[in-house]
Amino acid sequence: MTKLDYTHIDGIATISLNNPPQNRLSSDVTSKLGAAILDISQRKDTRVVYFKAEGENFGFGGDINDWTKLDSEGINTMISDGIKLVNLFEDLPVPIVIAVQGHCLGGAFEMVLRGDIIVAADNAKFGHPEATVGVFTLLGGIQRVAERVGRTRAMQWALTCELIEANHAQELGLINEVVPLDQLEETAEAWVQRLAAGPTLAHADHKKLLRAWSDAGVHAADALMGEMAGKTMFSEDAQGSIAAAIAAAKEGKLRPAYPFKGK
Repeated sequence: MTKLDYTHIDGIATISLNNPPQNRLSSDVTSKLGAAILDISQRKDTRVVYFKAEGENFGFGGDINDWTKLDSEGINTMISDGIKLVNLFEDLPVPIVIAVQGHCLGGAFEMVLRGDIIVAADNAKFGHPEATVGVFTLLGGIQRVAERVGRTRAMQWALTCELIEANHAQELGLINEVVPLDQLEETAEAWVQRLAAGPTLAHADHKKLLRAWSDAGVHAADALMGEMAGKTMFSEDAQGSIAAAIAAAKEGKLRPAYPFKGK
């Protein structure tokens, strides 16, 4: 068993945790995950990332057995390297679709929070169990929950380690969609196919703008738009789709669905 599977086919990068029964992010799993994310970051042909997990649970987070083998400096290095890795994942210039079933806790939850489209099965449960072993959310979880649903709930969930049911998570805006467990794969893959066929460069721009907003606010994002527009507007996709839209309007037709190439 490989514990983590990675494929890249027709612009779709698929990462699948396969370390049952808890899909723990052990050191060997993290190493394979890092290699997959690094490969995606260096490629020019990725249109979408699909992150999922095999088994009944998405994941229980880091393997605390690994922590006991390290001294203070080793822990600092491990967490610093982990933050760099998940930041690289979060900042990939393509949409990230994540499918979640069962328990999604700790580091696994923190990975999910860095996705763009989160689809959960109706049996999914999210949570920060870190305080039960006397540590904080080591991969940036509490601040990303605060960004999505506000400081009040972020603090509450981190303090109490309570589990958040999928439907409640959707109601609060933490995740995008909840579906029956037997429809999770189909629904997530529909998102993947839809986004893989979309305007990749425009999606990258939206991610960049939201990152700037998250880091420094609306005006910081606004300041980027002029330079970004000049580049994206003259992409092959934009030029082709704009021309097709103009031609359709002249003929009194509806704007056609354009076959974006991600260029």
